[in-house]
Parts: sequence; structure tokens; C-alpha cells
Amino acid sequence: MTLRGCEELIPQEAWLQKLARSEATGQPLRIKLGLDPTAPDIHLGHTVVLNKMRQLQNLGHTVIFLIGDFTSMIGDPSGRNSTRPPLTAEQIKANAETYYKQASLVLDPAKTEIRYNSEWSDPLGARGMIQLAAKYTVARMMERDDFHKRFTTGQSISVHEFLYPLMQGYDSVALKSDLELGGTDQKFNLLMGRHLQQEYGQEPQCILTMPLLEGLDGVDKMSKSKNNYIGISEEPNTMFAKVLSISDTLMWRWYTLLSFESEAAIAALKAEVEAGRNPKDAKVALAREITARFHSAAAAAAAEQDFINRSKGGVPDEIPELSLSGAPLGIGALLKSAGLAPSTSEANRLIEGGGVRVDSSVVSDKGLKLEAGTYVVQVGKRKFARITLG
Repeated sequence: MTLRGCEELIPQEAWLQKLARSEATGQPLRIKLGLDPTAPDIHLGHTVVLNKMRQLQNLGHTVIFLIGDFTSMIGDPSGRNSTRPPLTAEQIKANAETYYKQASLVLDPAKTEIRYNSEWSDPLGARGMIQLAAKYTVARMMERDDFHKRFTTGQSISVHEFLYPLMQGYDSVALKSDLELGGTDQKFNLLMGRHLQQEYGQEPQCILTMPLLEGLDGVDKMSKSKNNYIGISEEPNTMFAKVLSISDTLMWRWYTLLSFESEAAIAALKAEVEAGRNPKDAKVALAREITARFHSAAAAAAAEQDFINRSKGGVPDEIPELSLSGAPLGIGALLKSAGLAPSTSEANRLIEGGGVRVDSSVVSDKGLKLEAGTYVVQVGKRKFARITLG
């Protein structure tokens, strides 16, 4: 396993000992990754860890993809400055149904053990939960950075939030994990697994933390709630265009954490850009690689051509088609009715900025009225619709 892109491996000596024992005995190590189904889609940020899991899987180790259907009902407080609203059982079930299918785009499904932590968490019951809670102190819990900050600033902390790291740690006990992976924001929870395994007489797991991938905005970590994400099941054209929308600086971070190109190849490409090559060439290559990984090389090539067509003012092969009545209709009302603008005032703002085209011609008159007929309407670089007005 390469440590490329990794943040910390704790403790390295113990991991090397586990590897040596595994090689000597032929017994694969048990590698665990837990994800709470808090949203219906897995995004590129999740794949930073999933890709590392696939490497370990390829080396012959047992990979356990753990769906936190029980812990989702508590809500992970990691990195939060307020209590996370817990999900309903219905929401969790609906989200979990898509997780395995999407994770299989990265992991080898034939070699992946799928588990749900409700298997052992539900049977614990009240008595077992109290016994588990007795294995950790409030003082140690308050050392956790987000809890400490919330306490010192007078923000509320619900008692149930203390249960989250305990339950995640207990997952490692139940699964007899040798290594657990997670983002840097999960370090406290991962270390909890080590502590509880010792409490239950097991050899403690090692932990491997991975950096958090910044989203499309280049500021916050990729998250659906921040709307700065790329879902791995998104359409090829959308995926390709979203990758191209990131900044030139963020591109290199994404290359390190997402690309399968060698570090030498990435360094050579970066040197070419620093020497004067257009950075867009590198970004297109990254968009092509990522789109092909989750779809196909042909789909990536088609998405690239679609993007070129849009950039040149061309019309994509497939665009939404709809019919509207009320001709003649003002351009602002048409954009709102077609869903190309949230309101007439926003439509007028787009027109003022030169961002609206009708049949490839820029609209400059907010008072334009369109007669009955069929028009290709474009807003910005990506929104198109073929509108029949009657």
C-alpha cells in the first residue's frame, strides 16, 4: 500500500507488524471503513478513502464497507458547531440502498464485505449501552476539539452526541478490525476504536487518516449540504463540466488525491504548466480521467466534445424540450416558466449580463417578446432548452 495522499498512519510500527504477521500466516488483515448514509449519494470526496481501500483490497486484504445505519440515527458531531439533526429510519433506509451500488464503482464487489452496524448495536440494548459508556470518561470526551469549542463558547452539547464516538469505536470491536480508515475529521472516533478494542481484550487497530477533499468552491470540504460536490453517479456531461469548473490551484490537490496517474507523471505535467502550457489542458485530462472511471472512455470523450460545443456556442445533442403557451411571451417570463431562471428579476439580471441567447443570438433587450414558434434558449454556458411557444 502506498501512503500517497495519506495524512497519518498510527502507529506505523504496529501496522508493519500486522503486515508481517499476515504475510507469514497467509491470513488477510481486516480493513474497515464506515460511512453514515446521511445523503443518498456518494461523492468524489468519499472516493479519496475508497480508493485507498481498493488498493488494500488488491493486495488481498479483507475490506469491510460498513454502512452506519445505527449511528446515522445519532448524528456524527465531527467538525460540527451545533447538534446534527438525526435522520429518520426511512431516510436512512432510502440512502443506504444506493450506497453499496455506488461504492461498487470503486471497490471490487466480489471481494467486499458489506455490514450494517445495527447488526450489533441494536442488540446492545440499554444495559449494554450503559456498560459501553462506562469504558470512557467525560473528561477524555471533552478533549475532543469540537466538543471543547462548543463548551467554551456556551453552545449546547446533547448527551446523545457522546454516544456517537463510542458506537463507532464499538464497531471496530464487533468487526475485530485491524485497520480503520477515515478522514482527518474522524481521528478522535478512530482512536476510540483502538481504546475500546483494548478494553475488550482485542489487539488495537491501526488507523489511517486521509485528507478532506475540498469541494468545487475550493474552500469547504466536499459536501452535498454545501452544494460543492460531484456525485459519482452524476451524468458524464455534468461530471466533466464540474471538474473543469474548479480553480487551477485546486486542480493539483485533486490530482494528488483523486488521479491514478503516477506522482512522477503529475509532477511532469505541473512542470509543463509552470513553463507556460495552458493549465486547462491539465484540467481537461483530469476531467476525462474521472469521468471515464465512473462511466467509460467513450462517455468521457462524448462529454468533452459536448463541453467544446457549449464553449463555442454550439448546442448539445440532447437538451430539454418543452412547450409553453401565451405567445407572444416576454423573455423574462419565458425564462422563469422554462425553469431557466428562478424569477423574472433574476432573468432580467442575466440578460443585463449578456448571459441569455435565443437561437445563438445574445439577448440585450429585457422587453423582448417572442412570437409563436420553436426556439433554442441558452442561459450561461450550461443551461439549454428547446422551447415551443404557442
